Amino acid sequence: MTSDPAAQYSARAARWIDILRLQFPELLQELTPGRPGGGTRSRPPLGPAALRALGERDSAERAEALRGEQLGIAPLGASAAPIRLHVSDAIRDITDGVVELEEAVRERLGLGRPARADVPRRLVRIAALLDDIAEHPVLARHVLDECRRMARRCGRTLGDPETLVRLDGRCPWCDSVSLRVMPARRTALCVNPGCRCTDEGCPCAENPAHRHTWTETGWARLAAETGAEVEEIAALADTADERGGGLGEAGAA
Repeated sequence: MTSDPAAQYSARAARWIDILRLQFPELLQELTPGRPGGGTRSRPPLGPAALRALGERDSAERAEALRGEQLGIAPLGASAAPIRLHVSDAIRDITDGVVELEEAVRERLGLGRPARADVPRRLVRIAALLDDIAEHPVLARHVLDECRRMARRCGRTLGDPETLVRLDGRCPWCDSVSLRVMPARRTALCVNPGCRCTDEGCPCAENPAHRHTWTETGWARLAAETGAEVEEIAALADTADERGGGLGEAGAA
């Protein structure tokens, strides 16, 4: 691969565009009347945390549907299947994101506003401009970030488990080698279920399921406490998509 960062961004963006272009139609099928939610693709069993998250999401959807029924609001169509709110939210977010991204790209390249089209067609048009995009490093990085974000959201909504990447160093709270990075969420966390801190406002003392996390704005503090480098944490989040696949846990780079 070329050492030019902008060219690398564009090459990686091409991969995410391909993934999103293939997966987005599956997302639309999730709203097909009579189709069970969650997709039909073969996937590994979900872990306890993922099952809890799914349960909480489904409970929220059932509560929303009940409130709609109490207000006399019924879903359109003849299907009795529940409204998959997380699916419709993802479709709207990705659709808006692709439209805005194509408009931003064409404006930066001086190409004028794009013609109306569906999401897959817009993605094909963006991919066709990647060589030109590579001439603009800031734009190329923006295209990569947005395509990766939307592809990962599409995958999560379809049920793909999120990658955990090992981070060198020990947790500043429990001193165990249990630090991981969640690239899709740009978040570091300690996966040790027994990790407890001294912060009185932290729920870890009462909630066994709580995990200490550091969002991107807290990476500098985490790096200072663990001896790691902020650039190392960012690199793990940025390059996890190059390892191929996104299931389970990946080793340290």
